[in-house]
Amino acid sequence: MAAPAFRVRIRPRRRPPSPGPDGPRQSYRPAGGGMGRWGRSYNRAWRLALNDRALAAIQREVVACRKCPRLIEHIAQVAQVKRRAYRDQEYWGRPVPAFGDPQARVLILGLAPAAHGANRTGRMFTGDRSGEWLYRVLHRTGFASQAESVARGDGMALAGAYITASARCAPPGNKPLPEEIRNCRPYLERELALLTGVKVVVALGKIAFDNYLSVLKERGAIPSRAPFLFGHGREYRIDGRLPLLIASYHPSQQNTSTGKLTEKMLTDIFRRARRVADTG
Repeated sequence: MAAPAFRVRIRPRRRPPSPGPDGPRQSYRPAGGGMGRWGRSYNRAWRLALNDRALAAIQREVVACRKCPRLIEHIAQVAQVKRRAYRDQEYWGRPVPAFGDPQARVLILGLAPAAHGANRTGRMFTGDRSGEWLYRVLHRTGFASQAESVARGDGMALAGAYITASARCAPPGNKPLPEEIRNCRPYLERELALLTGVKVVVALGKIAFDNYLSVLKERGAIPSRAPFLFGHGREYRIDGRLPLLIASYHPSQQNTSTGKLTEKMLTDIFRRARRVADTG
C-alpha cells in the first residue's frame, strides 16, 4: 500500500507596505492597540519585572562602589573597631543599598547611613534611633509591615514606599563632602528613572532636599534651586509630571531629642504623603 501523500503549501513572503502619498502605510491594528486587556497586563508585568531587575542591578553596583576612598576607609574602620554594644556582631561595612517596594508611590530620600546603624546592619535606617522613629511612623501610616527594623532578614517589608539616600556610605561626623554626594547622585538619578510610579518624594533634611533639586536642575526640569526654600512641611508641586516634593526635618537624634521634630510632626508628613499617593 502506497504511503499517503502530504501536500506542502508554501505561502509567498509578505512584502512590506509600500509608501502612500502621505508617507509609509501603517499596518492595521484594532482599537486599543490590538493587545486587549490580557496583552496590556502582560506588557505591564514585563516592564515591572525589567525595572525590578534594573533596580537590583543598581544596588549591586552601589555595594561594590569604591568611588570615595575617604568613605570606604571610614566604614571599614568602623566595621573593624565596632561599638562595644555590638562587639559580637558582624558589621556590614560596605556601601548600603536602597530598600523598598519597586512599585513605590512614595520615595523617601535620606542623608547617609549611620556608622553603627545601616553600616552595621546593611539596610537603610535599620539599627539606629532615626530608624526607630521612621519605621514606627511608616508602620502607623501603612507603608511598613512592622514597627521595628533591627536587622536584615527580620521580616520588614515596605509597601508603596522606597528608601534611598544621598550618600550610600556612612561619613565621618555624619557629614558627607559635596563631591561624595555628587559621586552618589547617578545612582539616585537612575533609581528615579526606574521608579515610574512615584507620586511623592519626601526629603528628610536639607541636604537630601537640595540633592533632589540638583537632580531636577541637571535634568532641566527646573532652572534654579533658589526658589525652593527648605522647611518642615513645605510642599512643592513643580509641574504635573513630577512627584510632589515634601520637605521634612530628618529624624536624627539631635532633632528628636531637642523636640525640633516630634513623632506627630513626622507622622503628619507621611499621612500627607499617603493621601497624595492614594489620590494623585
